Amino acid sequence: MSDDPMNGKKPAGTPGEPEKPQEIVAEEAAAQVLEHRPFEPGKIELDFHRRVDTSFLQYASYVIRDRAIPNLCDGLKPVQRRILWSLHEKDDGRFIKVATISGHCAQYHPHGEAAIGDALVVLTNKRYLIEGQGNFGNIYTGDPAAAPRYIECRLTELARNEIFNDELTEFVPSYDGRNKEPVGLPSKLPLLLMLGAEGIAVGLSCKILQHNFVELIQAQIAILKKESFKVLPDFFTGGLMDARDYRDGTGTIKVRAKIKEKDEATVVIKEIPPGTTTDSLIGSIEDAARKGKIKVKSINDFTSEDVEIEIKAPAGVSAEKLIDALYAFTDCEVSISSRIIVIKNNRPVEMTVSDVLRENTAQLLDTLKRELELKEKKLLQEMHVRTLVRIFVENRIYKKIEQCRTSEAISEAIEEGFRPHRKELLRDLTPEDIAMLLDVRIRRISLFDINKHREEMDRVKGELAETQKHLKNVSRYAIGHLQGLIEKYGALYPRLTKSSRHDEIDAREVAFKAFKVAYDRESGYIGYKVSGDEFKTECTKFDKLLLLFKDGHYKVIELQEKLFVGPDLYFAAVPERDRVMTLVYSDREATYIKRFTFGGTILNKEYFCVPPKSKILFFEPDTPETLYIKYKPAPHQKIHQQTCAPKEIEVKGPKTLGRQLTIKDVGSIGSRPPRGWDAEAATPKLQFL
Repeated sequence: MSDDPMNGKKPAGTPGEPEKPQEIVAEEAAAQVLEHRPFEPGKIELDFHRRVDTSFLQYASYVIRDRAIPNLCDGLKPVQRRILWSLHEKDDGRFIKVATISGHCAQYHPHGEAAIGDALVVLTNKRYLIEGQGNFGNIYTGDPAAAPRYIECRLTELARNEIFNDELTEFVPSYDGRNKEPVGLPSKLPLLLMLGAEGIAVGLSCKILQHNFVELIQAQIAILKKESFKVLPDFFTGGLMDARDYRDGTGTIKVRAKIKEKDEATVVIKEIPPGTTTDSLIGSIEDAARKGKIKVKSINDFTSEDVEIEIKAPAGVSAEKLIDALYAFTDCEVSISSRIIVIKNNRPVEMTVSDVLRENTAQLLDTLKRELELKEKKLLQEMHVRTLVRIFVENRIYKKIEQCRTSEAISEAIEEGFRPHRKELLRDLTPEDIAMLLDVRIRRISLFDINKHREEMDRVKGELAETQKHLKNVSRYAIGHLQGLIEKYGALYPRLTKSSRHDEIDAREVAFKAFKVAYDRESGYIGYKVSGDEFKTECTKFDKLLLLFKDGHYKVIELQEKLFVGPDLYFAAVPERDRVMTLVYSDREATYIKRFTFGGTILNKEYFCVPPKSKILFFEPDTPETLYIKYKPAPHQKIHQQTCAPKEIEVKGPKTLGRQLTIKDVGSIGSRPPRGWDAEAATPKLQFL
């Protein structure tokens, strides 16, 4: 017997032989293992046992690669890729019946139209790639979608532009050999992390959490710029997320429902954790009540387009205590584990979020480079063709073929006619070029416009130069491409799940605003036990107060019952460190305007936002569209009123001096025309210095 364990057989993939399908390779490998397995006394070996073992290997390989685990190259499972490809083939810009797509996709996916329709509904509800029309179910209530014959769908503009390119797509025969389907789509998006995935295969499973589109694109830009980055999951159902135990795609996160106090005995659930529905959430609350873990008086579900579950507490139970119990004993808080397993190079591998993003970014660079090279090739061909036609028409080469009787003579006449013009061509004349020239119509020859031809050539040369410039620095081109995606689509996909620690959420995010702060200028007191008419603000017991005075000093204080601050308080509100403020002040020499954010502060410490001995003339949160300025009367003064646009000023810190507005004495300034404003008089616009 030969010592060769393969018994002289060549392994799969031997050079010179066609590559065998994966199923045949797996079957042969299993048969060889079983054939050379050592003898085990007392164990009966039958062909049936060997067949079961071989089939199991094939089944396990199939389920892992072609059913449950997404592919790293485009982030899609096979059924999702086939659905998108079917939509691409049928795409004409109009909505298409889901039943039509399911039927068309069945020629690629051998598991029935019901499975295809269900996967299409899930993909549509993720919003990024497919736009639906009709009842696609409700992700909040868990209501199912309407029948496929009643609902319609089409590709989104994002999917149409960013995941398809027929010229770069590799194809393989479909399951019955009658059609060809893509191995992977040339996606320029990090779809794996955008969509998320969940799958159970033989011996392994994956749980990939969806992330925010804009944050993923920003992370790719950071990778290209070789900067650090961090991304966190973002769920379509919203909620409040604690990601302290989430480590770059591994570990767990805790997500809570967003609960607000409606009154002392009523709370309202406004957002729910992922993986739950309003029905399952209410079921968990009722189950906890039956077990005596919580006490509720009634539960009312008013959910339609937005989640709204109203829960009333019985007498003696405060809303605050009810919230704590809901988080502790119901599905209002869930823990979600993450494990990223994908198919890479035809094998399952475990990765992190950073690994996936770097792979996606490398693929983006490769795809953009191939697209640019393809575009360059097409532009060069277009230049060559246009040059051929111009020379053919201008030099009347077509006249030389009138007396030719054979195709060989025609070709020789055309080649002879182009020989003096070889230096003008990008390459040698080919038989295909000659055939193209022979197809030029007489009408085109007679109406040939040399000026229009030059304009078209200039356009092609410009596009070619730009393409070649991008090819020299694909990374810079990719950064511009990604920034364009953020500008175009960023507003469509805001972050829905707020990231925060749950111990902070208990105090700040879901606390009921039970304190009404007011300021009484006559007495000089501010607090939630002051009956005043100014700066009325609703606060929680954890909120702070920002106080700004007329001389420009400000400070942040704890919420007070009653605090004396004097009669010179100019503004009071709950501080927002990143909110943009607009301020106008004057000193002895000029008037200045600035936009700034207060940023972080130390409690009870005094700060100044204007120079000493200055006076605040105008202060307003955010940025008004226009400021109306009326000057005090002065001798020889020609301009008595002006306007300015504060949004033209950059945003800086509170200590910035700002931009000079005017050296005239300002009588009044406001975001609305003041009393005495002459609407018919000329009102020049101020230019900032």
